Amino acid sequence: MSDMITPIPVAKNPNDIKDQFEALVEIIRILRRECPWDRKQSIESIAHLMIEEAYETIDAIHNKDYEGLSKELGDLLLHIIMHSVMAEEKGYFNLMDVIKRIQEKLIFRHPHVFGGLKVSGEEEVVENWENLKKKEGKNSALDGVPPTLPSLLRAERIQHKASRVGFDWQNKDDVWIKVEEEILELKKAILENNVADKTEEIGDLLFSLVNACRFEGVVAEESLQLTNNKFIKRFQYIEEKAKQINKKLNDMTLEEMDAIWDEAKKMV
Repeated sequence: MSDMITPIPVAKNPNDIKDQFEALVEIIRILRRECPWDRKQSIESIAHLMIEEAYETIDAIHNKDYEGLSKELGDLLLHIIMHSVMAEEKGYFNLMDVIKRIQEKLIFRHPHVFGGLKVSGEEEVVENWENLKKKEGKNSALDGVPPTLPSLLRAERIQHKASRVGFDWQNKDDVWIKVEEEILELKKAILENNVADKTEEIGDLLFSLVNACRFEGVVAEESLQLTNNKFIKRFQYIEEKAKQINKKLNDMTLEEMDAIWDEAKKMV
């Protein structure tokens, strides 16, 4: 291994976004050549890390941590460039292809901005968007929903895309009636103790709840994450209280833990 220190790429003009971007790309290219860990990675090996970075970005948004958001967006940008550089090494495509393709797509899908098309409002924009996607070779209105999405988020995206072509409930009350119907069907499956039916009916109930969330303007995935975080904070409060009285949770009664949980609910 060489003892020479690699010069750090620096933007010629620190206030020029083009220069800064080029410096960042060069840093990543250098890491691919000279860092043993970065050199070893592949498109597949770091794919899961992009998902983590996306969730950390969303977490910063929820916490209104805008300094953190700036850092997390940088991490996402790193992954976009890293994947592009690795793809270029394999001859698949390069960063310029990525940039050009998103430019072309944005221009093509916004003829009301970059062309002479007149639209009456947001609904017509969405309708045109779906029609343009079909011209791009989309076979289904549901194309583009990744199967790797978390299930609640995937359900919301499927429902949203179906609604764009008119397949949707017209009345919010009917959506909640459907939720109640699914609860009754689940209860029936539970009474019959059929595992396959219970699994299916629970899925149907969750799907209908996601739909209800959508009509209420709530993102089900985010809602459940908020509840997860709330539960963690309250449970950790119980753990801390248990430490203070020198008790293990396993040695406490449910009534004792419930009493502390009620305390936590007032604080979190």
